[in-house]
Amino acid sequence: MSRPPRVRGFTYRGLHRYFLTFCTLNRQAFFLNSTTASHTLLQFRKTSNEEAFEILAYCFMPDHAHLLVEGLEDRSDLRRFSKLAKQRSGRIHARLSGGPLWQEGYYDRVLREGEDMLTVARYLLNNPIRAGLAATVTDYPHLGSDRWSVAELIEAQQTWRV
Repeated sequence: MSRPPRVRGFTYRGLHRYFLTFCTLNRQAFFLNSTTASHTLLQFRKTSNEEAFEILAYCFMPDHAHLLVEGLEDRSDLRRFSKLAKQRSGRIHARLSGGPLWQEGYYDRVLREGEDMLTVARYLLNNPIRAGLAATVTDYPHLGSDRWSVAELIEAQQTWRV
């Protein structure tokens, strides 16, 4: 697979928010394994701390991961964050399973100024429900946020339905 194109002329550095999708190699259902999901999340968190990003929301579907991230400093570099997070998590997966975790590249959407982050987080929360993997958000173990508790996200989601 060729790498998805990036926004021409955009630096991907600084105080921006992004919706990311990383797909597993050949869309294999690696994240059905809780250990794989938790090891991957740990590496994403480690990389976000080092690279000045906050994980606003995440969801590990069986064959891909969604992240909503925000650059916290001028030095926040999405390309570097994505590369390191995939390398680190992929290295651990290869050591434990003997094979690669990720397909090449990733998909990103640069979020507009003023776009409601809880609305984007709602999309992440509902992914397993839409896919028939869970009846409710609390039934699915591989989603969350480093900014909001799942309870806060559920509460916000309930106000959206009104």
